[in-house]
Formats: sequence, structure tokens, C-alpha cells
Amino acid sequence: MNKLEQLKQMTDVVADTGDIEAIAQFKPLDATTNPSLLYKAAQLEHYQQLLDQARERAGSVSGSQQEQLDLCTDQFAVLVGREILDLVPGRVSTEVDARLSFSESAMVERAKRLIDLYAELGIPRERVLIKLASTWEGIRAGERLQQDNIDCNLTLLFGFGQAAACADAGVFLISPFVGRILDWYKAKTGEQYDQQTDPGVLSVKRIYDYYKQHDYATVVMGASFRNTGEIEALAGCDRLTISPALMDELAADEGSLQRQLDPTKPLALEDKEVLDEPDFRWHLNDDAMATEKLAEGIRNFAADQVRLEQLLSS
Repeated sequence: MNKLEQLKQMTDVVADTGDIEAIAQFKPLDATTNPSLLYKAAQLEHYQQLLDQARERAGSVSGSQQEQLDLCTDQFAVLVGREILDLVPGRVSTEVDARLSFSESAMVERAKRLIDLYAELGIPRERVLIKLASTWEGIRAGERLQQDNIDCNLTLLFGFGQAAACADAGVFLISPFVGRILDWYKAKTGEQYDQQTDPGVLSVKRIYDYYKQHDYATVVMGASFRNTGEIEALAGCDRLTISPALMDELAADEGSLQRQLDPTKPLALEDKEVLDEPDFRWHLNDDAMATEKLAEGIRNFAADQVRLEQLLSS
């Protein structure tokens, strides 16, 4: 049995892609998308018909050019999501426009529109996760949406304070970005890291243990991996979202894979932290890595959202 199949026995494997062929090949439980992945998908021949459908829908609705583009990108994301849901038994994660990351009300409004667009296609909300940036406003939006039975995936999560606030808000799932944390530390220190010292891996292990110790129901889904070593070091995590290239490497490896995380045996014990807004902002400010990577992630997703809009309007 290869390592990908072994991993699936202890962790829910999620495809970090919008590539239909890759999803069909690796048969993950769920799939995640984001503006960057959708922009790449929009350039594939397979999706040209969906682009046309999204343009047609947006063009039939009155409003400003930007309002039509917003609807067009949401419609395209949902059409891609429907294609993915034909192949996975679980859920698809669809992201709210990153440019709204500092407006709680705007994120809630766009999230509900995405859910409505899925409903028009006959897809129930139980098969969708709404992705929101882990800003203070994003976490509050997630809390409100959860109260309306809309499950949320809080993404661009780099710091422990973000994870603690998400758990207290009762969001369904968080996506700590393992590889991007590693990128920051390698750039700042010039050091090389292994499975035991990788700061991204250690961050997820700390969050996982904290959640299990305090009986939080929020799912921990490691994301943004740079190599299979990071994935193997987190075997046993609730979920891991993995790119097709790394899934291919795991599928080609016939070695033994050992469980590293166990919900019944948290290794680190920490007091519960309940953060109000000033506490949250101080935690984030005090963590240069989390501050910089959150801001960078929002900027990059927003830039790819604009590129997607340009492609749709061309």
C-alpha cells in the first residue's frame, strides 16, 4: 500500500486544486479552491464553457460593471465547484473575494450569495465550505455564518492567536498554511529545516494538540505544503489539503507511514485563551511572521481575483 493510501486511513485527504483530471485520479474526500487556483483553471480548455456560462449569467443582471464582474467570478467559482462535487463525496471550499477581508458585513453578504448560487444548481449548503481570511473581521463573519448553518473554512491562518479565536468562534474548519510559514523562516534565518524542526509543522501540531486538549470541534486542516516530508510529519491530522504533484509523490512511495498526531494523546498542554479584539490584534502584531504572511496572502489572492476578472471580461 502506498503512502497516499496509508494517509487516507488516518487523515481525510483533500485535493488542493481545481483540476478536474487530478481530482478524478486521486479520489480525495473534499477539494479546496481559491482565486489563484480558479485563475489557473480558467485558462484550461476544459473550463471555457463554464466561463461562457458565467459571463452570460452576469450579463443578464443589471448593475455596474464591477457588480457584474463580482457576480461573474462568483458564478464561475460555483460552476467549478459543481464540477468538483460530481467527483468528490464530501465538500468543496469556495472563497469569498479577498478584497473584502476587512469587512465583516461584506463577507457575510458574499458568502450567502455563493450559497444561494449553489442552491440554484441544486447543491445544498452541507456540501460547501465558505473560505474566509482569518482576519478579526473574517473570524466574526465566520461566527455569524455558522449561526446560519453555513459552514466556514478560515484560511490564511499563520498564528496561534488566529487559531484560538477561530475555535472560540465555533467555525467548522481552519487551514493553517504550513509551507508559507516555512518559507518565511527560511528567508529570515537562512537555515534549513527537517520534519522535526519545520516551524510550519510545529505550528500545526501545537494547534492540533490545543484543540484536542480543550475539546474544540473545529477541524484542523493543514495546507500549503512544500514537500511530502511536511505531510508525513502531520499524518493523523484531521484533514490535509494536498496539491496533485505531492499526492503523486505519495502515491509513488511504497514505504511505511507512521501516525504522528493522535486526538486522544495531545502532547502539549496549554491553558485556554479567549481573545477579545484588542488581544487578537496584539497577538497578530506580536507575531511578525503571521502579520506579514496574512497581509501577503490577502494581497496575492486579491491580485489573482483581479486577473480572473480581466480574463472574464476579455
